[in-house]
Parts: sequence; structure tokens; C-alpha cells
Amino acid sequence: MDLIIQQLSAGLSVGSILLLIALGLAIIYGTMGVINLAHGDFLMLGAYSTWFLETHLGVGLLPSVVIAFFMVGIVGWVLERTVVQFLYHRPLDTILATWGIGMMLEQAIRLTAGGKLRYVELPSWLDSSVTLFNAHISLYRLLVVGLTLALVALTWYLLSRTEYGMKVRAVTQNPNIAQCYGVNAKRVYSLTFAYGAGLAGVAGALVAPIKSVSPEMGTHFVVDAFLVVVVGGVGSLLGTFVSAGVLGELNASIAYLLNDTLAKAIVFLAVIVMIRFRPQGLFPNRTRS
Repeated sequence: MDLIIQQLSAGLSVGSILLLIALGLAIIYGTMGVINLAHGDFLMLGAYSTWFLETHLGVGLLPSVVIAFFMVGIVGWVLERTVVQFLYHRPLDTILATWGIGMMLEQAIRLTAGGKLRYVELPSWLDSSVTLFNAHISLYRLLVVGLTLALVALTWYLLSRTEYGMKVRAVTQNPNIAQCYGVNAKRVYSLTFAYGAGLAGVAGALVAPIKSVSPEMGTHFVVDAFLVVVVGGVGSLLGTFVSAGVLGELNASIAYLLNDTLAKAIVFLAVIVMIRFRPQGLFPNRTRS
């Protein structure tokens, strides 16, 4: 029982990080139809922001998470306004441009912060565990799950119960008609892109104490995040939530029984089989026209 609980907690924490990254991807694609290959580098920027704030300014981890959201969100807003907004309805150009932006962000970090691994230290009050059925569960992993659920609830509220969410749904369904009713589609796109980037920044800030911080760290996470989005149904918040939990638990369980490499391979195979028979994903988004 204790091993099962430990694996469940590990899978939930992995799934939580994937959920935050994939949530931003799903929102950006669902609203604008943009496949953002630089999304993993937004996670990397969030991790480096946390390291910089802690190491050079003495800011604690939790305040750094909030600051990282706004810092990376601003970067996303600037990139959307200066590059991405000119490439809508040009999917291949968008893919190439965001891939190039990601490469430039990685090189910029190497030039400024260096290429060696960086580490973020956990606060002493989080560097402990709680006992449940004789299983020791990391308090920090529980915090990651809790913060993720809070952000998912906040995102659902923003998109479903606010004026901004109504505008997002309007431009998602038909931007031309929405603009006829006075909705500024460009502004909605910019804010949505910034919010999605900010979520990736939060994921980077939360993963920094667990994984070593490096310029290429985002590449490993963004592939898994794309799998989550594809399995859940591109643009579907519910599908993203469910598939992140399923893939996180599956990956953690197989890695425990075998190893990380085989776990990745088996999860990839399972996703390929799934999209062969259900290419639209588990919960396809039917609002985009």
C-alpha cells in the first residue's frame, strides 16, 4: 500500500507539471490555432527566473512563482505582438518561427546565465514529508498538485465566467463576427498568448527545485505536453486535465517498474495506438470553426 501511494503521489506531481504546460498549449491553440514550439522555452525561462530571484535577490520560492508568471507572460505578450500575430493562418511559418524563437531564447540564456546546470533550493518548511498509510509523501509534491488544481480552477473561471472568457470564446468561434460586435480580437489573442506563456513559466518555477535548471530543459517537457494535448483533444481543457493525469500516472508507474527510457517508449506507443483509432482525442473541442 505504501508503494502504491508513493507512486500515485509521484504520478500526480508529474501530471501536474505536464498539466500546467499543456494547459497553456491547449489555450493558445484552441484560441488562435497556433502550434507554439517555443512553449517549452517559456518553462525554461520560468525556471531561470526562479533561480535568479532566489540566488541573486533572495526571493522565496512561492513569491518567485508569482513573479515568474508575470515575467514569462510579458515575454509571451511581446513575442505575440512582434512576431506571432503576423503569422496567423500560416501554420508552417508559425511552427518555424516559434521553433527559431525557442532556439534564440536558449542561446540568450547560455550567453547571460551560462550553460552549466543550476539548482533551486527548497525552503526548509517544504523540505519534509507527510505520512499516509506508512508512505512518506513529499510536502512539496502535494503543494505542486494543490497549486496546479488552483490554477486549473482559475483558468476555468476566467474562460467560463468572465467577460474576458466570453470574448475568448467569441473570437475562437468566429473572430470576424466577434469584431463586428466590438471585440478587439488582437488584444484577446495577445492576452491569451501571454496567459498561456505565464502558465508555462509557473510550471518552470515549480519544477526548478525538482529538476536541474538548464537551457535545454524545456525541450524534454514540451514533447510530453504535446502528447497530453493530442490525447486529451486539441483545445479541450477537460481533455487536457484528464490526459495529463493519465499520462503522468502511466509514465511514473512504468518508470518505477522498468526505467525512464522504456517508460517514454511505452507511453509513446500507447499514444500512437490511441490516435490511430481516435485521432480527435478523448474530448475533442468542437467550438472552433
